[in-house]
Amino acid sequence: MYEKYRIKQLSIFSENRPGRLAAMARAMMDEDVSIYAFSIAEGAGYGVIRALVDHPERAFKKLSSLGMTVRYTDVLAVEMEDRPGGLYEAVSALAEAGINIEYSYAYSGKRCAVLILRVEDPDAAAERLLAKGARLLEISQFT
Repeated sequence: MYEKYRIKQLSIFSENRPGRLAAMARAMMDEDVSIYAFSIAEGAGYGVIRALVDHPERAFKKLSSLGMTVRYTDVLAVEMEDRPGGLYEAVSALAEAGINIEYSYAYSGKRCAVLILRVEDPDAAAERLLAKGARLLEISQFT
């Protein structure tokens, strides 16, 4: 029922060394794939690039062919007001329901800011957010 709100994020695992982000960006350029948002997390000697792109299947194939370890992760994309209090309004419903946010990042779009959320149960989170009046972006808006 809430599958239309599950956005396919690419998680790209890479050594933490110079040029890795450039290699990913070059691969996306070569495949004519637009990157909507990304974040980088670091660990001991490695990094995880998380990216939202307009053609995740094409990106997955290209990155894999270059020897990169790539996985899909389902995330939610929540519209939020780009003003003080906008983040609180976007996440307070999840806190009230006891739904943990594993990680998140945001970007500012033309109409609004968008909060990307990784939660353990995307369907429960989507149900709760929608019940509280949140606007979730659908997967069709990312393809």
